[in-house]
Amino acid sequence: MEYKKNINTNIFRGYDIRGIYPTELDEDSAYSIGLGFGTHIKRMGKTTCVVGHDNRNSREVLTNALIKGITETGINVIFLGLCTTPMYYYACIKLQVYSGVMVTASHNPKDDNGFKFAFDENGNCKGQEIQDFLKEIQEGNFEHGQGTIQNYDITNDYIELFKNNLHFGPRRVKAVIDPGNGTTGIIARKIYEQFPIDLEFINEESDGNFPNHHPDPCVEKNLEQLKQKVLETHADVGIGFDGDGDRLGVISETAKFIPTDQYMIIIVRDIIGKVEKKEFLCDVKCSKAFADEVEKLGGKVLMYRTGNSYTKAKVREEDLPFGGELSGHVYFRDRWPGFDSGLYAGLRLLEIMSYTDQDVDNLLEGINHYYATEELKFPSPDDKKFEVIDEVGEYVRSKGRKFIDIDGIKVLYEDGWALVRASNTGPNITARFEARTEERLKEIQEEYTNIINQLNN
Repeated sequence: MEYKKNINTNIFRGYDIRGIYPTELDEDSAYSIGLGFGTHIKRMGKTTCVVGHDNRNSREVLTNALIKGITETGINVIFLGLCTTPMYYYACIKLQVYSGVMVTASHNPKDDNGFKFAFDENGNCKGQEIQDFLKEIQEGNFEHGQGTIQNYDITNDYIELFKNNLHFGPRRVKAVIDPGNGTTGIIARKIYEQFPIDLEFINEESDGNFPNHHPDPCVEKNLEQLKQKVLETHADVGIGFDGDGDRLGVISETAKFIPTDQYMIIIVRDIIGKVEKKEFLCDVKCSKAFADEVEKLGGKVLMYRTGNSYTKAKVREEDLPFGGELSGHVYFRDRWPGFDSGLYAGLRLLEIMSYTDQDVDNLLEGINHYYATEELKFPSPDDKKFEVIDEVGEYVRSKGRKFIDIDGIKVLYEDGWALVRASNTGPNITARFEARTEERLKEIQEEYTNIINQLNN
């Protein structure tokens, strides 16, 4: 293994480090990142960090190289082995060691891998922190020493956390669970069988090839098997998880796909009368229906930029009881430590259902209806996509339209909105549109799709 001074800069993204293995992210890159990480936290006065990995096929090569780099700086590693990202988060909390690295590419394609990392209790690094870290690696001025490796199993403590946190009612809900062959397959059954739920599992085996469908439960086409199983078994609900277990997707009893912002409405309706602070976070992608409902219930909405590292930190900083984003990350702080866990989010829904005879479709009755697109992706090189967003901003300004630029450009109309932003996880521009009518949605979508395509050529 060798230090890689000319490390690929494009893998250092907005929320984490992520790239294709082995062309963009290889063993030497992981070793170099380990040297940089160990050096950085050692100079902060830290002596120990936590490392875990998900079930991707490149996990062992990259994790071993990362740990070698870290320990060569004199930092000790507490190694979790195969675990979900939420298990890693809880290990950091349980051990009170807040410096750590999770080797994962979340919901990206199977050949991708990467690193979510934190230097201290402020949480996952993001934005400029990641770019500054890249410069430190490129400078190559590393600390030296010989750290140790200690294996640690968080499984039993993690299961106990769930057991003590949830209290089910008299109704026994029937649920279909789809780990999508991701890492939740190693623990989902152990956790869910603690509770009075009638369970069916599909795609439970942990398999980094993700043979049955892409492990992103917030894209409806990835949940077709889950829909079919819900209908076939007459289940009350279907719940799917992503590759590393920090996100969820929901299917109703009628096989209807439930976007995360609608799931969030169910949660807010349940907890708003039980929490002191009645303010809840959503990201810029969420439907206006979420804000409408929170305000109808007497609460306030904090709209923030997209990105797990950003939204989780903001929920903590503002001391909010709950928040989330359309991509499936949700954060409970009413009786949970605040980190995003798809398994826990699913159980909170099942717990709500256990106290009522209503199913998911019923729990969503009365919300304002808008027509919206899925999140649309337009391939755009990493070195060009931000320029395109700047030019979209100039276009909007020239038209004198109302907009916010907390994350890309979100154009606000009386009867809808358009969001155009640069993806922080891949070489794409993403867009989403919403309006009160299908006709208006089509108008807004066509206008901005044409602008993106013109500027992106």
